[in-house]
Amino acid sequence: MSNDLIKGEEKIIGVNGEEPKNPKRRDFLVQATGVATGIGVGAAALPFIESMKPSADVMSKATTEVDIAGISKGDTRTVEWQGKPVFILHRNDAQIQAMAETPDTKDPQDDADRVKKPEWLVVIGLCTHLGCIPNRTAEGWFCPCHGSAYDDSGRILHGPAPRNLDVPRYQFVSSEKILIG
Repeated sequence: MSNDLIKGEEKIIGVNGEEPKNPKRRDFLVQATGVATGIGVGAAALPFIESMKPSADVMSKATTEVDIAGISKGDTRTVEWQGKPVFILHRNDAQIQAMAETPDTKDPQDDADRVKKPEWLVVIGLCTHLGCIPNRTAEGWFCPCHGSAYDDSGRILHGPAPRNLDVPRYQFVSSEKILIG
């Protein structure tokens, strides 16, 4: 056995059975090939990753800014956000007082947990039963398709709907504007 193998060193043998003249060159070529492969995979993956980003038309619907200055007390405005109707109700003092009590229903929720300012209610205008658009009534909203009724806080009072009208994420940008989304 050769002294090289006894010491635990591995002997590199070239193509013609001889030791290569520069063994470090092979190490460099292996590393360079690895780097080139990594760059190639990254370059090939970049268009695929870019294709997963939302398109400009989707991003434009991500948020909706609404001017609420023209909504009189007691009136409702319906705006579109992400293809869904959103009801914005400017509640008067009587409506605010009436909503202070939590009804004993399928989905009890305090009015204070559903609004950021007591005079403004913002809810997604889709019935939580089958997604119909409820009509505005003197007491709240009524879905004529299956008879679900909601109060002026968007809470389910009766009917087949399993839960309250959904409250979207929103914030007051100023005293006259809200940003939905």
